[in-house]
Amino acid sequence: MNQTAGPELARSRRLLTGYFAGLGVVMAVWGARMPAVQNTAEVSTAGLALILLAAALGMIAGLQTGGRLAHPARLPALLTGGAIALAVCLAVLGVCRSMESLLVAAFVFGAAHGVLDVAVNAAAVRCQNAHGRPIMGRLHASFSLGGLAGAVLASATAHTPHTVLFASVAAIAATAAGAATRLTCCLASPGLEPVHNRVALGLDERGGLSRPRLWLLGALAAGTLLGEGAAADWAAVHLHDLGATAATSAVAYGVYSAAMAAGRLAGDRLTARFGAPAVVRAGAALAALGLATGLAGSTIAFALLGWAAFGLGLSVTIPSLITAAGIGGPCAVATVAVTGYVGLLAGPALIGALATVTALPHALLLPALLAAAVAALAPKALEKPTP
Repeated sequence: MNQTAGPELARSRRLLTGYFAGLGVVMAVWGARMPAVQNTAEVSTAGLALILLAAALGMIAGLQTGGRLAHPARLPALLTGGAIALAVCLAVLGVCRSMESLLVAAFVFGAAHGVLDVAVNAAAVRCQNAHGRPIMGRLHASFSLGGLAGAVLASATAHTPHTVLFASVAAIAATAAGAATRLTCCLASPGLEPVHNRVALGLDERGGLSRPRLWLLGALAAGTLLGEGAAADWAAVHLHDLGATAATSAVAYGVYSAAMAAGRLAGDRLTARFGAPAVVRAGAALAALGLATGLAGSTIAFALLGWAAFGLGLSVTIPSLITAAGIGGPCAVATVAVTGYVGLLAGPALIGALATVTALPHALLLPALLAAAVAALAPKALEKPTP
């Protein structure tokens, strides 16, 4: 372990746990109350798609900007500024009443999300290096748990105007980020500076990840996040097509999310014991086999088990890919994140297009096949070459 003082290291970890959880809450609240935003502004389905596209474009721009700016010394400012900007944009989205204002606010919201995403993952890599053992899985699990908490909060306040909910969550998030400004400075401490053997970690002569390995990490992230997008948008539809009630259909994504959170909580210990390549390979194989089995069955129970296995199997992949990319610095993290989010954004639409020419279960075999590809390529992407 690095010689960073124990209390400072523990404080850094708790702080990052809060940032990941808060990001999960904000994103879940926004997603869950999106229909209310649509109804209040009288936006059509096509208009809502444009708003989501604006947020996606903003996020890609934010990821790229964050990758260029995320020098260790700037991480405190990026974390605090990104969190406050995200919170303010959430409040603004709640009061927008025109398509034009929603498009602008959604773009800035996405940009703030992208900057914060890179900053928090870059800081997490530094904190993990200082710990000298895997902690990325638990940090990402806090995002998943934050998302579940946000979804529960949005459901419990379903009869509260979304403007009030957005403003309340934004005020709490901005206040927490502002109060943590002084503590956030510990994430720029020299004690968290990673010490790497450049050759042993597969870095090129300039100290960055080689381009082939970087793009392989990005491709695996895209394949994994395509699966996550499929679960978010199509799991409930799959259950509904099998005859499940609306309530049971809604459980599908909850089962997937809970399994992913559980896998991430256990993933760090497994990674420390068996190594990232073996854990990711086994997990991705479980995801592929589980989802394929769930799709092959014609019962609701089989389908739920399939989505649970899919979430559990994929749970360790993104934390491991981010860790591997983090060796090359924030720009490498941003590159892998941008490539991965392309899969997340394009995946549900691609599956929808495939479902129009074939049955939905056949279209959903795509994420299973991509999980199998992740299992096959994980050793090449994650194993450290010998010097």
